[in-house]
Amino acid sequence: MSCNGSENGELIIAFYHPHCAAGGGGERVLWKAIQALGELRDSGMKIKVVIYTIDPPRKNYHQDVLDNARDRFSVLFAPSLQINFVHVGQRQTMRRTKRSLIAQSFDTMKLAFNALQLCTPHVFFDTTGAAFTFIIAKLLAGCKVCAYVHYPSISTDMLSLVWERRPSYNNAAAIVNNPVSTYLKLIYYTLFAIVYGAVGSLSDVVMVNSTWTFDHIHYLWRLARSRIHIVYPPCDTASLELFTMDNRKNVILSIGQFRPEKDHILQVKSFARMLSDHPEVQTRDSVKLVLIGSCRDKTDEGRVLELRNLISSFGITDHVEFVLNQPFSVLKQWLGRASIGLHTMWNEHFGIGVVEMMAAGIITIAHNSGGPKSDIIVPLIRENEPSSSRQRTGFLASTEEQYAHIMFQLISSGTNSKTNLKIREAGRESSKRFSDEIFSKTFKEVIVSSSIF
Repeated sequence: MSCNGSENGELIIAFYHPHCAAGGGGERVLWKAIQALGELRDSGMKIKVVIYTIDPPRKNYHQDVLDNARDRFSVLFAPSLQINFVHVGQRQTMRRTKRSLIAQSFDTMKLAFNALQLCTPHVFFDTTGAAFTFIIAKLLAGCKVCAYVHYPSISTDMLSLVWERRPSYNNAAAIVNNPVSTYLKLIYYTLFAIVYGAVGSLSDVVMVNSTWTFDHIHYLWRLARSRIHIVYPPCDTASLELFTMDNRKNVILSIGQFRPEKDHILQVKSFARMLSDHPEVQTRDSVKLVLIGSCRDKTDEGRVLELRNLISSFGITDHVEFVLNQPFSVLKQWLGRASIGLHTMWNEHFGIGVVEMMAAGIITIAHNSGGPKSDIIVPLIRENEPSSSRQRTGFLASTEEQYAHIMFQLISSGTNSKTNLKIREAGRESSKRFSDEIFSKTFKEVIVSSSIF
């Protein structure tokens, strides 16, 4: 495809998003951002969009991807906006997930080098967190660089986790139990953080998805501090607000892929703890935990099997249901039925699932960290009302005991009680801060006020 635009005054903005045809939250941000650029074009700005993809070229690829964006994310593009795809290749390289931070960074640099040889735009826009591509785009190709950062590649929290020798999904027990391995990993992480901060500082415009991400990127990308803006990701709150608040069932809902960082084990243990401490709940209230999510591969399927075995060991199989690999329509049915939502990921960078549950009228218990703590589960202060009239929008917890206690309190107070109804209403109102419309408005404001035009 042609990468020319200067002759007719068009500004070419190329998005680095190798898996643009996928259907996750990152892709929703990509397509909503492009939709917003189309609105800017309609207002008089001459913009042309390019997307770098590792998908192989095929007949009707262009139309199929745009149709999928429309059907899955309700994205309609301005007819005047020209969108082109540059097929870069390297699919096998990008699929290697168990690689070091340095190896992954070099992979992205190689892919960016190939992409920019095929098409060199005026603006290189990374929406995947591949900061090392800035070296190629800025220093070699001479592009302006924009970034939408969902989470930092490394953070001070990761460094603390290694320093304190705490085991986690990305800090194996073998390293935790070996002081030498711990110190070597700490040195490696520290050096990577320094380089990561240097390459991130090459960016001309930076958007981050939450206060938590802002704090970490602001600390690491020191030379770009004045160019960092919080732009909350777009959430489809409007369609979820159609659910009624009353007649909710004693269903405790969990949404998320069966990845280790989602910590489904904590959810199961907390639920089992509640049933053990309050056996009357099992018979009187017919409470059920529903785990909804997808399995990416055999490893995820193995985690589901481990969860099933754990549930069986607690003797609560009849109170837990798995809903695996189902379309969004099935998820929406549960969102309109459940009364309580569970989120247990430590330091979730934002938490779109938390926002979706709140918008649907579910009282959500989220982990007391990351985006849910800093941005989402915050007291609601209505306009023209004193700060003393704050209304609770949800709950925060971090331990098995805390989750179990809050779940029991909500169930025992009555699923459809007036107290719970007020929390649901406040949560839904608060979720509107993360709507598609707010994202589009904020995104356009940042772009128009930036130095790239």
